[in-house]
Amino acid sequence: MLTATINALPRLLNRAPFHYAWVIVGVLALVQMVALSVNFASGVLVEPLTDENGDFGFSASGVGLSFTLFFLSGALLSPIVGWMGERYGPRNMMIVGAAGYCGVMMLVAFVDAPWELWLSFGVLRGAVQAIFMVPLMAAVSGWFRHRLGLATGVLWAAAGVGPAVMAPVLINLVEGFDWQSTFIYFGLAAGAFILLLTLVFRSKPADMGISAYGTQESDREESGLSQEQERARAKVFNQHVRRTKAFWNLPAIHGLGCAGHGIILLFVAPFAISKGLTFTQAALILSILSLVSIPSRMLTPIIAERYGTKTIMATCLMIQGLTVIILFFSTELWHFWLFAVLFGIGFGGEWTGYLVINRQYYGNGPIGSVYGWQMSGAQMGHAFVSYVAGLMLDLTGSYTMLFVLSAAMSIGGALVTISL
Repeated sequence: MLTATINALPRLLNRAPFHYAWVIVGVLALVQMVALSVNFASGVLVEPLTDENGDFGFSASGVGLSFTLFFLSGALLSPIVGWMGERYGPRNMMIVGAAGYCGVMMLVAFVDAPWELWLSFGVLRGAVQAIFMVPLMAAVSGWFRHRLGLATGVLWAAAGVGPAVMAPVLINLVEGFDWQSTFIYFGLAAGAFILLLTLVFRSKPADMGISAYGTQESDREESGLSQEQERARAKVFNQHVRRTKAFWNLPAIHGLGCAGHGIILLFVAPFAISKGLTFTQAALILSILSLVSIPSRMLTPIIAERYGTKTIMATCLMIQGLTVIILFFSTELWHFWLFAVLFGIGFGGEWTGYLVINRQYYGNGPIGSVYGWQMSGAQMGHAFVSYVAGLMLDLTGSYTMLFVLSAAMSIGGALVTISL
C-alpha cells in the first residue's frame, strides 16, 4: 500500500500543467538550499571554533585545515561520483547523500579535538558535498533540450536562499543553545528532508516514460538506449572530450574563481568582528552577499545561453576581484554592507553557468564525469586558499595579504577566460 502511494506521487505530479522537468528543478533547488547552506555559511563558524575563551580554542590554521580537507576531499571525489552518477543513477546517489549528510552532521556535533574536526567537518563532509554538487546537478542537463539556462538560473537562485538564511541562524543557534544541539537537530532534519525529496526525484525523463523538456522531432533521442548502450556512449564521449582544450581550461577557471570567493566566504566574518562588528552583524554580511547573488545566479545562465558564456563569466570574475579592494578601507558597518552588495553581484555569476557552458561545448552528451572534473578544479581552488589563508593569518596576524590573494585569483580567472 505504501509503495503504491509513493509510486503514485510522481505520476500525479506528471499530470500538472507543466513539464516534469520543472519538478526536478524544484526538488534540486530544495536539496541545494539545505545541502549548501552550511557550506556557504560556514565562515560564521570560524570565530566560535577559534575563540580562545570558547569551547574549542582551535588555531586559525587548524580550522583552515578542516576546510582544506573538505575541499580536497570534494576535489578528489567529484570525478568519481560523477562517474557513479552515470553508472548508478543520480537518484540512488541522492539517497546515499541524504544518509551521509545526516551522519556527518552527527559527527560534527560531537567534535572535541582538531583531528575530529578535520575528519568530520573536513573529509567526510567534502565527500557528501560532492554527491550533491556533481551527479545531481549534472542530471538537470538531461531533463532539458531547451531552456537549460533558465532552469539552471532558477536552480542556483533558489539555492542562494539557503546560505542567506543559515548564516545568522547558525550563529544564533550556536550562541543561544550550543554546538552539539545545533548540529544534531540540523543533521536529522536535513537528512530526513532530502530523503523525502527522493520520492519525487527521477534520474532522467525515460524513468517517467517522457521526453526531455523542449524535445523536437529534429532532436536526437537517446531515451531508447539500453543501460549497456548508455554506458558505452558515456565511455566514448568521455574519451573524446578529454582531447579538447575546454576540458582542461574550464576546471582551471573554476578553480581560480572559487579560490577568489573562498577566502571571502571564510574570512570576511572574522575580519569584520576584528573591526568591532558583532557576531550577528558579521553574519549579516554573508546573508546580504548571498541574497544579492541571487539575481546574478539567475541571470548569468540565461544570458550565457543566449549570448555566449565568455564575456559574462569574465565580467563577473573581474567584479568579484576588484570589489575586494573595498575591504582594505572598511571600518564601519555600512562599508561591509556595501562590499557585500557589490561582491555578491560578481560572486553569484562567476560559477553558475557551467551547465550551460557544457551544453554549448558538448551538446547533449552525458556530462556527469566532465562536470565532476570541473567541480574538482573548483574544490582544488578552495582547498588551496583555505589552508594557505589560515596559515598566512597565523603567521602575520593580518587579513591584508589574504584579500590581496583573493583579488589576484579572481582577476586571474577573468584573464584566463578572456584568452579562451
